[in-house]
Amino acid sequence: MTVDVQGQEKKTVGLLTAAQSLFQTAAILLATLSGLVGAQLAPHRSMATLAVAVMVLASAAMMIPASLLMQRFGRRLGFLIGTGLGSAAGLIAAAAVHWHRFEWFVLAHALFGAYQGFAQYYRFAAADVASPAFRPRAISWVMMGGVVAAVAGPNLARWSQGWGSEPFTASFLVLSGLSVASAAVLYRLNLPSMHADVAAGEARPLGQIMRQPVFLTALCGSAVGFAMMIMVMTATPLAMQVCGHPLGAAATVIQWHVLGMFLPSFFTGHLIKRIGVLAVMALGVLALAAHVLVSLAGTDLAHFVSGLILVGVGWNFLFIGGTTLVTEAYRPAERAKTQAAHDFLVFGLASLASFSAGGLLTQWGWSAVNLTVLPCLALAVVAIGALAWSRRRQQRLLAKVMT
Repeated sequence: MTVDVQGQEKKTVGLLTAAQSLFQTAAILLATLSGLVGAQLAPHRSMATLAVAVMVLASAAMMIPASLLMQRFGRRLGFLIGTGLGSAAGLIAAAAVHWHRFEWFVLAHALFGAYQGFAQYYRFAAADVASPAFRPRAISWVMMGGVVAAVAGPNLARWSQGWGSEPFTASFLVLSGLSVASAAVLYRLNLPSMHADVAAGEARPLGQIMRQPVFLTALCGSAVGFAMMIMVMTATPLAMQVCGHPLGAAATVIQWHVLGMFLPSFFTGHLIKRIGVLAVMALGVLALAAHVLVSLAGTDLAHFVSGLILVGVGWNFLFIGGTTLVTEAYRPAERAKTQAAHDFLVFGLASLASFSAGGLLTQWGWSAVNLTVLPCLALAVVAIGALAWSRRRQQRLLAKVMT
């Protein structure tokens, strides 16, 4: 690979990282406030997290249309459409708060979920332009955009909540502005056409691709990591409010949680190259299990902070690991539909988890939310262990043949 190609590769990944940073800042601002504002607007407290659940469901619903649209018209146009949806979401959410309309608030989350449906392909766009050796680090670099968001998102939520005459209205206007800024960054992208993928060879049926152990393990890791993270993070601000912690404390916890999500991205790619993707995913499972133990031990601020950091680290290892692993499951001609199927299922399962967060917390409390994580982790352990055993067996058989 020439130096010019390497430079273009890194420039493209850098722009995607900046766009990811702006998107994640908006997403974390929304996550910090959504449950609290939802509790004020919803007709019943158990519906406080409905808007977040609709957002995740909209993300899942947009995955396949977004992928097909970008395959036909290019990733840049698709990404710009996503930022337009994000800007509209912020304006509608601000109007919902001003006029106290819960249904508008839910609609705003649906639009932001659609934006997220496009934004989730930033990491795949980075993987597509990267050489095989650079690919794990390219994915990690894009995910590192969340480090800025970890600081900016909760602080913007905290600082902007009191701006203007109506609490939280300005916060959602800031969200709209972040989406516009992301569009300015994405407009500079120069990505290869995806039409070449279609002509790159014969494509297998999607069902055959999805039945591969490598796809199933990637899906299991990504889905468990994302679903458990979104369920716990959605319930956390409300749980802290029930436990008597102020909004400022909840914003601090979310900030540390998001740092836990994205700071490991500085080394996750290197770690995957050093010890293997399955080992990194197994570490993610251990981090989520440690969160459950910490959360069951108490509800002091320190328990929330340390527990949510562990959730973030677990999500990072499982999600980046799953994204890296799924790139082994498809050929170039199968890229778009396989990526779409993976993310559609991940966000579909995450939407079920977020729908359950408010009900679990209201009916059975914070402990029930966290105990729900354990059976899902057991499933991930089985999937990762089975693929690791299969690969070691293949290596042993190959070694015997070579001797």
